[in-house]
Amino acid sequence: MLRDNINNALKDAMKAGDKRRVSTLRLINAEVLKRETSAAERVALTDAEILDVMGKMIKQRQESLDIYEKAGRTDLAAQEREEMAIISAYLPRQLSDIEAGEAVSALIKELEAATLKDMGRTMAALKERFAGRMDFGKASATVKKLLGG
Repeated sequence: MLRDNINNALKDAMKAGDKRRVSTLRLINAEVLKRETSAAERVALTDAEILDVMGKMIKQRQESLDIYEKAGRTDLAAQEREEMAIISAYLPRQLSDIEAGEAVSALIKELEAATLKDMGRTMAALKERFAGRMDFGKASATVKKLLGG
């Protein structure tokens, strides 16, 4: 389970004295815990949901990195890059735009989706099969285009 891998890596980083890795892995655990306890009752996140949390963390760091680079804050930009690298190590390989387009096309054919009414069903299937491996913002635009939107 992904959570166990992260916790084991946290223990190893603590033993090694790697402060950046320790703080980043603690941030991941904190975000996961926040998501688990945000509802009325506590739920345990699945690996796919944890991947979603980490994907959002990567996007946040990318936005911060862009801001820091524009402001000339190379020290903070380097910190964001290090955190992104640590988080990315636990994410599956991202599909290229071409691979994602092919996956969307194949799924539309498989589901026999024909109109924009099928978009929700198609996006749900994509998120189930490609959690953490695809940019769903781009995928949504591709689905909309292929379904005639």
